[in-house]
Amino acid sequence: MFSPFQDEQGAPKGLATVTYTDLAQLSDLDEGYVLEFKQEFSASVRAKVPKIIASFANSRGGWLVIGISDDGSRICPVPRLAADYSQIIGELCRRHISPAPPFDVRFIADPADAEQGVVVVQVEEGTFPPYVADGVVEVREGSTSGPATGSMLVELYDKATRSAARISEFCRRTVFYGVQVPLFDLYFYRMGPRVVEVPSRDVINERADSMVRSFAMQGLDCHVQHAHDSLIFRASIALDDMVPHSSIELFPDESMKLTVPAVVLADVEAADAVRRLRELCGAAGADAEVSGNNVAGARRGGALLGGDSARSSGDAAATDRLSLSVALISAPDTLRRVTRMASILDRYVRERGTAWQRYATAYELENMAGVLLWSDDPVYLHYVQNHGPLFCGTTDCRSRVRYLDDGEHNSFRARQFAGSHFFEACGLPLGSPSVEDNELVDVLLRTERGARK
Repeated sequence: MFSPFQDEQGAPKGLATVTYTDLAQLSDLDEGYVLEFKQEFSASVRAKVPKIIASFANSRGGWLVIGISDDGSRICPVPRLAADYSQIIGELCRRHISPAPPFDVRFIADPADAEQGVVVVQVEEGTFPPYVADGVVEVREGSTSGPATGSMLVELYDKATRSAARISEFCRRTVFYGVQVPLFDLYFYRMGPRVVEVPSRDVINERADSMVRSFAMQGLDCHVQHAHDSLIFRASIALDDMVPHSSIELFPDESMKLTVPAVVLADVEAADAVRRLRELCGAAGADAEVSGNNVAGARRGGALLGGDSARSSGDAAATDRLSLSVALISAPDTLRRVTRMASILDRYVRERGTAWQRYATAYELENMAGVLLWSDDPVYLHYVQNHGPLFCGTTDCRSRVRYLDDGEHNSFRARQFAGSHFFEACGLPLGSPSVEDNELVDVLLRTERGARK
């Protein structure tokens, strides 16, 4: 994306690194397709800001600088306000633009007088146009903004359709595991214009170092694996017959995929859990056998819940043995693993200075259809006795995509999102009006007892 500011090597600078001294570079530039100046933040300018930002988002992005004169591009500092400029401009856009466009705001203070400075607004090319300002689709026309024509509207809607298709395709990425274990996947697609150039080796190494440090902050070793278009950071060395651990895949545009294997109960643990579940569900006395390591796929380390059907008069078929093959996963251990790995993503985003609002997110469960949740917490056992155990009740386990740049996710945390939505997909009754359901939710989302890495 174009930047009116350059570093000493002539490389474009992002908004986060722009200094007050850099503003002098604007004296050599004129207003145009991607740059607009306003000398003051008057009432009339405030009314135009949503229109300008929407037009940049509908076009190729751009920069709005408030505190620069139209004639000569001189610095004319505006006063620091009691409220932050980012909050003021953000509220203007939320009230007047739909959907919310991708932009960032900085007040760059004058080193000689901290009570005055220049407001710089960087607007990215929007991923899902058209962005409508007060009922009008504005686009850039030279150095001004104007209503979009019919053909331009068609192009904008087509662009949004292509963006949705790219995100859907990204949410099908798969990390290889030697055994087919139940997996929780969390996708973060970095929105904005697609960058054709591959990042330099220095940039890739800088990102990799940040990810390794994020693993270390969570007390985890990190094994880096190179893929054809990504880096995979694993919490263990990927070898056959080893317990599969979690991984984070990092892409050139800083899109990310988190993959976390559920903690499947071992044979002895599974046998005990099956016995207790059957007792609670009124099936005590029926047969239960545990699968061994020779059972592949999602059954590996799980349990076979089987039993003899009750004989009913006149129905000889009722004597046939019924069996249900499922795996049992530890709810507290899996939650701890999922949230611990998602915390790495939170740390990485903070270290990189990136906002979650730049991402679209979705989750997926792989190989988990019918998998039972197990916890020995008394609240869960009481719930099982009344309602039966929680389990993943669908084979189509990919969630809808959520767009975090809609202004409603300022406090988004990958850790919170991963933990709650993992259990939600496994049958946890989030949002239920039932007091009993809410008590269960609190217990399962707060427990970290005996968690395994």
